[in-house]
Order: sequence, then C-alpha cells, then structure tokens
Amino acid sequence: MRMPTVRLLAALGCALGAPALDAQPVPHPRIPLWDAAAIDAACSRDLEKARKQVAALEKVPLSQATVARVFRPWDGLQILLEDTEGPVEVMTNMSPDEKARAAGEACLLRLNEFNTGLYQNEKIYARIRRTAPADDTDRKFKKDAVEAFEDTGVALPPEKRARMKAILQRMEEIRQGFNRNIRDNKTRLSFAPEEMKGLPVSYLEKAKRDDKGNYLLGFEYPEYEPFMTNAENEEARRRYHVAFNNRGTPENLDLLAESTRLRREIAALFGLPSYAHFVTRRRMVEKPETVLRFLDQVKDKVRDLDRKEMAELRAFKAERLGKKPEEVTLNRWDIAYYQEQLKKERYNVDQEALRAYFPTEASVAWVMAMSTELYGVRFVQAEAPVWDPTVRYYDVIDGKSGGFLGGIYLDLFPREGKYGHAAAFGVRGASLLARRTPISVLVTNFNRDGLNHHEIETLLHEFGHVLHGVLSRTRYASEAGTSVERDFVEAPSQMYEEWGRKIEPLRLLRRYCAACPEIDDALVKRLHAARSFGRGIQYGRQHLYASYDMALFGEREADPMPTWIRMESETPAGYVPGTQFPGTFGHLLGGYGAGYYGYMWSEVIALDMLSRYGKNLMNPAVGRRFRELILSRGREKPAANMVREFLGRDPSPEAFFEEITGQRGN
Repeated sequence: MRMPTVRLLAALGCALGAPALDAQPVPHPRIPLWDAAAIDAACSRDLEKARKQVAALEKVPLSQATVARVFRPWDGLQILLEDTEGPVEVMTNMSPDEKARAAGEACLLRLNEFNTGLYQNEKIYARIRRTAPADDTDRKFKKDAVEAFEDTGVALPPEKRARMKAILQRMEEIRQGFNRNIRDNKTRLSFAPEEMKGLPVSYLEKAKRDDKGNYLLGFEYPEYEPFMTNAENEEARRRYHVAFNNRGTPENLDLLAESTRLRREIAALFGLPSYAHFVTRRRMVEKPETVLRFLDQVKDKVRDLDRKEMAELRAFKAERLGKKPEEVTLNRWDIAYYQEQLKKERYNVDQEALRAYFPTEASVAWVMAMSTELYGVRFVQAEAPVWDPTVRYYDVIDGKSGGFLGGIYLDLFPREGKYGHAAAFGVRGASLLARRTPISVLVTNFNRDGLNHHEIETLLHEFGHVLHGVLSRTRYASEAGTSVERDFVEAPSQMYEEWGRKIEPLRLLRRYCAACPEIDDALVKRLHAARSFGRGIQYGRQHLYASYDMALFGEREADPMPTWIRMESETPAGYVPGTQFPGTFGHLLGGYGAGYYGYMWSEVIALDMLSRYGKNLMNPAVGRRFRELILSRGREKPAANMVREFLGRDPSPEAFFEEITGQRGN
C-alpha cells in the first residue's frame, strides 16, 4: 500500500470541500482537477484558514476543554487540511502535467511544515490532554492524538523540538526526491529483435521501436515483468535486471543514507536505542524484539525450502542448456524466467496465456460484483472530472438503505509521469459527525487486454484497501479507513487475495466474459500447485527485505549499500555486482521504515481471518460481519481487539506458516 505525505496523526482519509460539522454534506463529492496555479492557490487559502482555526482552538479555556469544544474542532481542522492534501496527493502522483506534479510537491512540503508545527503546539496539546472522553471511541481518539503530538516532539525541550521539526521537514523532501527519481526516470533500453525471443506477440505489438527496428523498453511493470519471465536471452535479462535495479540511483542511495541518519537522530532525541524502538512502540508488535523473533521464525521455516527450490531451478536450467547442474550458475535474473518455464512444464500454467481467462475489464467487473455480494454495496458508474480519459469514477451505494456511502476512482493503466506501482490512495476519510463520505482511488499499471494470475491477486489486494477506505463509518475523519496500525493495515487486503485462488469466486468471472475460457477445478488446482512452488524463494526474499529494513533502523549504525551487499550475498542467489536495489526501495521512505515486517505480520492475521469463512468465501453473512467489525471501524479500536472480536479468539500463525512453506491446502 502506498503511504502519503507524513501525517503525524496517521490519518489517510482526506476531505474535499467538507462542510462545517453541523452542516448538510455536499452530495457525491468529487476530486477537483487542479493545475499548478490552482494547487498553489488552494494550498495558500487552506493554510490561512487553518491558522485561524488553530488560533481559535488555542483560546478555548482549559476549564472548558470538552469533547464538543476540542475534539470536534480538532477533527474539523484535520478535515480542512486534508481538503487540500487529498487532491494534491492525486495530482502529484497521477497528473499528466509535470508542472502540476511539481506544484503538488511544493504544496505537500508546506503542509508538512504546517503539520509539524501544529503537532508541536503546546496549547492545543494541553487542551486535548485535559478533555474528558465520553466513551471508548473518544478515548481512542484522544490516545491517538496525544501520541501523535508526543511523537512529533511537543514534550521535548525547545531546542530538541526545533531540531525534530527540521528533521521531519527534511525527511519529506527526501521522500519526494527519492520517489521523483524513480517516477520521472525516462530511460529506455534498446533490445534487438533477436533478444525478444520468447515474448508474446501481444507484448511485441505494443512495444515501442526505434528507426532501426530495435525495441525500446522502460521501467514500467507491464514492460519489465513479462520480459523477465519470458525472454529467452539470458544476457538481455541480465542487462534489464541491472538497469531496473539502478533506476533511482546513485542519488537515491545518498537520500536513503541521509534518511537513516536522521531517523537515528530522532530516536536519540527521544532517548530511545533506535528508530525501530521509536516506531514499533505504537504498533501491534510493541517492540523490535518481537519483530526479530518473528523474522527468526520465518527464516527457520523457509531457509531449507528456499535452497531446495533454488537447487531445483538450477537443475532445470542445466537440463534446458544440456549441461550438468554443477556446470551452471542460477543468477538472480534467471529466477523469474526459470520459475515460469518450470511451472509451464510441470503444472501447465502459463501466466501470459492466463490473460485470456482474465480480461482486464471483466476482471474489474468481477471484483466489484463479489464486493457487492459480500459487503452489501453497489458500484454505480457516474460522471466525474478525471485527470486522464482512461480514469473512471463510481458511486458506492449501500444495498440495504440505498444511501450514498462514498466514491471510488479507478486509474488502471500505465502512462508517462504516473505513479509506477499498484496502490490505493485514501483521498477522503469518513466522518459521521461531519456527515462526510469517503473517497478512495485505485491506482495500477495493468495490461489493458488481460491480467495474469499475479495481477488478479494485485487487483484484489488493492481493491481490499479501497474497500477499507470507502466502507469506513468512523465518528472522526482522522480515525477513518486505513489509518490503522501499519502492521495490520495490509491484513484486509491480503485476505481478499484469496478470492482469486478459490474455484467458487473464480467461476463467477464467466458472468462478465462469456467468451473467456472456463475456469474449472483442474485449472485452479494447477494454479495452486504452481503458486506453492516458489514459496521458499518468495518468503526468503520477503525475509531479506524485512531484515534489511530492521538492520538499517536498528541499534547499530548501518550504511545502506554495504549492508545490502552483505545481506544479499548471504542468500542462495547472492548479490549481483553493479546493482543498487536499496536506491529503488521506496517503502523505506514512504512509511515502512522499521515497518516492512508488517507485510508478513499482517498476512498472519489475514490468513487466520479467512477461517471465519470456512469453505464458503462467498458467504454474505460473514462478509457483512467483516464489514461491520473491521472495514467500517478504521482505528476506532486497537487492531488486536478488532481481530479478536471478529475471530472470537486470539489469532493463530498456523495458516501463515503453512502458506510460506507451500503446505497450505487449496
């Protein structure tokens, strides 16, 4: 999941033109399409309004610090700020206009600076602390707000507080620069026609070519991933792999190193041993030692399987080349290719051929239909201004009451200057008090004609985040949607991936593509078998990423590139000289610093929550319960409490450990 600008209250929901708390809501709100001038104007206007609201809050007598006089105006201030931040995030990451993207970055820096000062405001902090919560929801709201103030340095001595403010501003500049270096990289590699052998005809037909007939490929995932899994020419794969893993460097290595130093300094300001201690104390895990024990468990489970699968791929490569296994080396640029070839041969699963089963438009309609059946909502396409002609908008309607719940935008296909990954942007959060409806944006970079099975899982995953945002029904906007603990936020979306692996949900896809090949039990079993192979390799890699993240932000000082070389060199495929992967690892600057473990930690919960569905993933009664207890609640309760309530027991890691070792049944 993509994380937005530093938000010190961790609220992802953003309001657009939200009314006063006691006013009637604007029906069916939309994201405004702002150019550079409009972004600058909105930024200045709303910051000026925010300063006036801050001044009013500061004047509330401490003796009159009530929920009505403090909590509600405070959340209204968050809404006001997010009125700008939400659409600016969209324009910064999706606008085709380079000037608008630059203006968006400048505005986000201004908002970040204001937010830091706001959360260091001693007068407002004192009033929030003095306020007596009326119920559990208000108690959780107060706890989250107080922690956000304290994590920003409000209780530090003045000189440390000033240093904290400077660090947070610089970290936002670093985040933007890091992402920009990747997003705006226009490099295209030239490949001769003979280097393209193995690529599908549909891929070749879409690829750009120069006047000599050579193919020109960039770093978009629909270009890179099919090449690495299908191109027969090993040298071509090597060249593309090296370039792809250097696409943000060398500048990004310097930015990452600076970020690690600054985060180490943050920990020191708070008297903590490491940035990992600073972060995890607000998460489900509570302390780094819990993370490290968890990662050790993962390593113990996948180490041998990782080596076994790599040995199988090496033997398979040797067989294809007519050599003995000891005569060949399985290089990192070989792994995706030989996994794909092995799965074709052993399981009769061809990811490119699967695109015929999953046409893109039919797949989107299918996911919406399943969400309708499970969660009792409808998606109604409606007119809305959009930043690109391919973007579409839907109203989300409650199936029982017919009431308007929120809106979603789908931005599905790659284009120049667009955010390069798959993500859900929580643009506008829900607030029952403000009568405010949410908006989420689904951003992917899919093939227009069809999806492979990996992309089906990606679609379900990101749509799970979208639902978490748009089905939120929280009292306060700052508690809405995916503002939950970072090591829980992936769980609902990871759980939804399972609907792409079971025959009952997959059969429904034929309703939206009568001409598509039928998905039957035999295909699903082959997909499961093919997916099970490579679990060791996949989770070995996830373990490396999470361990590297904890090493960078742990108690010992770590230089990003030498640390990566040492750690990757210890894996079965080793380190590829000349590659600088850390310079492309945007998660470390986008909110997952000392938090990448959360992907696997969340998956423990996700796979366990599936148990409530039994053998029927299309059970609407369980779906409604999941909507009520998890999706609608945002972070109004601690994640651990919500999970226990949904499960009716403490969570178990059994399904996760079966999954990562390829032993979980279908």
